[in-house]
Amino acid sequence: MFAQPWPEPLAELIEMLKNLPGVGKRSAERMALSLYLWDPAKLEALAGNLASLHTRIHACPECGNLSDAPDNGPCGICSSPVRDRSIICVVEDVAQIHSLESAGVYKGVYHVLGGRIAPLEGKFPESLSIPRLETRVAAGDIREMILALSQDIEGQATAVYLANRFQGRGFAITRPARGLPAGSDLTYADAATIALALDARTSLNRPGSEQEDTPR
Repeated sequence: MFAQPWPEPLAELIEMLKNLPGVGKRSAERMALSLYLWDPAKLEALAGNLASLHTRIHACPECGNLSDAPDNGPCGICSSPVRDRSIICVVEDVAQIHSLESAGVYKGVYHVLGGRIAPLEGKFPESLSIPRLETRVAAGDIREMILALSQDIEGQATAVYLANRFQGRGFAITRPARGLPAGSDLTYADAATIALALDARTSLNRPGSEQEDTPR
């Protein structure tokens, strides 16, 4: 049997780093060795930041975005007086909000579903934050819902489900234009592509439904 090539503490750190998205064994080893060479004070600061993430950050009670507002308050987007609350952009997860914000063209608010409909993964409509979206629609004067979901099969199926569920509510239902690569995750699209896709978004309302034209 071969001996463990790394000291146990370093080997444990490598195993933990391998849990990060896109990090394999070699990348985890390089990261662990790099961290070992950090100044102790810098390592303590990193450890303190990681340890306090769940106490300093919470889910926005309105949209589901991440927020560091005191007393579990809403995120900076929901609390901003300049955002257009009549437009809700529905996304799958928090990372997609930051991708869309990087484009610098969207001025509405968001709603995080917490995933997408994927029966093979055990994700059904009832496991998403659709009831909270229903509540927001009922409480607000909504004129447009943008379904900014990924262009893969699950994302498109979720968009169709939501379009049917909110059909006939008196507001436009749209999606970003097809400039986004088919089958792609919106999170990884560049800012310029996202900006163009949002600007040229297309309607999902059925013919004859209320406010079929896309508001700008």
